[in-house]
Amino acid sequence: MENYSSQSRRGLISSFWDILERQSLVLSAERRMGKTCIIKKMQAEPPPDKLSMYHDLEKVRSPLEFVETVLQDVEEYLTKLRRTARKTRQLLTQLSSTEIMGVKLPEFAAAYWKHLLTTTIADLLENQDKKVILFWDEVPYMLSNIGDKEAMEVLDTLRAIRQTYPDVRMVFTGSIGLHHVVGKLKEVGYSNEPINDMYSADVPALLDNDATRLARCLLEGEKIVTSNVYESAAAIAQAVDGIPFYIHHLVLQLKMGRRAIEATEIDQIINECLLNPLNPWKMDHYRDRIDNYYKNEQCIYALNILDIFAVEDKSLLFDDLFNKLKNEAQTQDKEIARNVLRTLERDYYIVRQADRTYRFRYSLIKRYWNLLRG
Repeated sequence: MENYSSQSRRGLISSFWDILERQSLVLSAERRMGKTCIIKKMQAEPPPDKLSMYHDLEKVRSPLEFVETVLQDVEEYLTKLRRTARKTRQLLTQLSSTEIMGVKLPEFAAAYWKHLLTTTIADLLENQDKKVILFWDEVPYMLSNIGDKEAMEVLDTLRAIRQTYPDVRMVFTGSIGLHHVVGKLKEVGYSNEPINDMYSADVPALLDNDATRLARCLLEGEKIVTSNVYESAAAIAQAVDGIPFYIHHLVLQLKMGRRAIEATEIDQIINECLLNPLNPWKMDHYRDRIDNYYKNEQCIYALNILDIFAVEDKSLLFDDLFNKLKNEAQTQDKEIARNVLRTLERDYYIVRQADRTYRFRYSLIKRYWNLLRG
C-alpha cells in the first residue's frame, strides 16, 4: 500500500485534516488496515499551515523515555532553524546545576518529566507559527509498557497540554485498542476521561473498486500470469475483504507459487495460507488477544459468541444469539453477554447492522476462526 493511493484513502485523509482543524484525533481500526501508512502520508504531506511530526512509541518503556522521544523530534526540527529547545535546556540546567547536552535525559530528570514534556512543547510552539500535529503511533502499547500509575499520569498530562495549547493537535493510533488500556486503568481506580476531547475515527477497509485496483496493480507489477487479470484481482479483493495487508500478502503468495493462477483458485490458496503452521499472515493475533485483553469470565463468552457466528450463515439478533449461548453452562449471564458483544464490536470482530442483527465484520476472519476452532 506504500505506493498506492486510492480515491477513498485520499478522501479519508482529507476528512481527517478537517477534523484536526477542530480537535485532536484517535484513529482506530483492525490491524493491517493501513493506519500507519495513512498517518505517515499525512505527516509527509501536511497542509501549508500545519507542522507535522511522527513517531512510533511502541518501544517506549517509561514517561522519561517518552519525553526524550518528543525532545528528540523537537530538537531535530529546531536544528533546521538553527535554534534549540531553549526553555527545556534552561530547566534541565536549573535542575542539575550543569548543562545537559543531547536528548538523552539523566535519571534525575524522571521526577520532572511532566514539566519537561510541557516545556518541550512550549519550546516548539515558540519557534513556529503553524498548528502543530503530533502523530503518535502505538500509543496503547506505550501506555501498557509504562505501568498503570504512570499511564494515568501520561494521559492526564497530554490532555492538559491539549487544553493549555490550542494550537497543538495529537493523533493517537495503535494495534491494541485504547479502550482496553483505559478500561484496565479504571479497574484500578482511574476516574478521568483522558480522551473525551479527542475525536474517534475509524480506518475502514478499501472500497471494492479500490481494493480490486490495488490487487490488479500488484498482479501486473509482479507479472503473475492469469487468464483474466480483472477477475483474479476482484476475487482477491473480495476474498480478503479489501484489507490492504492481506491483498499484498496474497499476491506475494501467488508470486512464490510461480505458476499461472485463476480466480477460481483464490479461495483454496487463502485456506492454505490460513492453515500454514508457520502463521505467515499472523492470524493467531485474533485468538491470542481474547486471552490477553478480556477478563477471565469474559473469555468464555467471547469464544462462544465467535464460535456461534463462525458457523452461522445469517446475521443474528441479540436474543437469538443469547438463546444459543445459554446452551453452554458457562455463558448464562445476559448482561455479561451484552458487554462482551459490545467489546467484540469495538475490537472489530463483530459488526452490528442497521436491522440490529450481528455478524462477523470480516469474512476472512470468520474463515480463519472456522479453521482454527474446527
